[in-house]
Amino acid sequence: MKVVVVGCTHAGTSAVKSILSNHPEAEVTVYERNDNVSFLSCGIALYVGGVVKDPASLFYSNPEELASLGATVKMEHDVETIDVKEKTITAKDLKTGEIETVTYDKLVMTTGSWPIVPPIDGIQSENILLCKNYNQANEIIEKAKSANKIVIVGGGYIGIELVEAFAESGKEVTLIDGLDRILNKYLDKPFTDVLESELEKQGVTLALGENVQQFVADESGRVKTVVTPSQSFDADMVILCVGFKPNTTLIEGQLDTLPNGAIKVNEYMQTSNPDVYAAGDSAVVHYNPSGTQNYIPLATNAVRQGLLVGHNLTKNNLAYRGTQGTSGLYLFGWTIGSTGVTKESAALNNLDVEATLFEDNYRPEFMPTTENVKMSLVYEKGTNRIVGAQFMSKYDITQSANTLSLAVQNKMTVEDLAISDFFFQPHFDRPWNYLNLLAQAALADIKKNN
Repeated sequence: MKVVVVGCTHAGTSAVKSILSNHPEAEVTVYERNDNVSFLSCGIALYVGGVVKDPASLFYSNPEELASLGATVKMEHDVETIDVKEKTITAKDLKTGEIETVTYDKLVMTTGSWPIVPPIDGIQSENILLCKNYNQANEIIEKAKSANKIVIVGGGYIGIELVEAFAESGKEVTLIDGLDRILNKYLDKPFTDVLESELEKQGVTLALGENVQQFVADESGRVKTVVTPSQSFDADMVILCVGFKPNTTLIEGQLDTLPNGAIKVNEYMQTSNPDVYAAGDSAVVHYNPSGTQNYIPLATNAVRQGLLVGHNLTKNNLAYRGTQGTSGLYLFGWTIGSTGVTKESAALNNLDVEATLFEDNYRPEFMPTTENVKMSLVYEKGTNRIVGAQFMSKYDITQSANTLSLAVQNKMTVEDLAISDFFFQPHFDRPWNYLNLLAQAALADIKKNN
């Protein structure tokens, strides 16, 4: 069985290992256009901020490891064409220019995603950078050495983490986002209000509800000003973090996709062509809160889908359990976790929900110290099915997002969580865990509103 894997970051690396583990007889050939595999882009801000000293630690595999497992790894090879009917691919060796055409029995599309580059006047100016791969991370670090005024465009996780890294290193940081709140995909307003206040306290300039209209360069071609409808900001460097789009032009018109190009897959990672599999940022996920196919480019989704490719390559053995889009963030001492929909994003997923906001200390007040936990539980009207949750505290409560992720995946209700069994030990929590108390507060809201 000849298997061709196109792209080798999270999903590709996971798929290759899983394929060779489950099908040691397979002839696996990997095509990767970069000179590295398995880079953890979520660690870029930690690298930029100096928390990670050795960038090699941000790679969890390498071509040599994959080759030792039995794969033929072709680095710096760009796949130029794919014909899923004829089962052929054409690839170019970027070092020699040599072009080869090979056939396959099974094709694995793990081509990942690429940062969205909006068509803004002046965007080709020097020192306007993207933040996705290892080479871009190195470029950001190098150019930041001579940059004092840094503008981040985009208030998602990557943008926010870069804001923190640069603010803590003494840079003048401006954050611009077209929406009126940061982290709007993950948190509702009571949480983002706290974080926005924290950012301003740390000296960050916020320009929310503002779209960039123009980048103005100096005589040498370097960006010097970022212009929005209402104001302008000086900049020595700009980093674009406005989101990602799937890298799927190679199969355009050949496989079923979402309008944005994300490849549709079934629960066994098969595309509309049964001999083509897709995983990671190039593919859709099954989003459990709404039961829909969504595009959620996260490393957690990628490694799980990649593993499933190997299990299901010749027979449907292990079905995808779906995702809740669970995530965590550390920002200026705040620990933040979220899973599923927010009250605001529920409507975008055709869910009719209510949400309960609740605060309590994570452990008894008679202990030497304790910390407040701000929580929200999002649940479907009528059924009380839990479809989302958010947590924020100075104490590390992020694992609670994982607990609630399981609750969403397993279709638990508010009633289930209200009386779920959690241990009690004063060092860690109360006789009623704060998750119980959150659900009990939600039950009180439900009773009051009915």
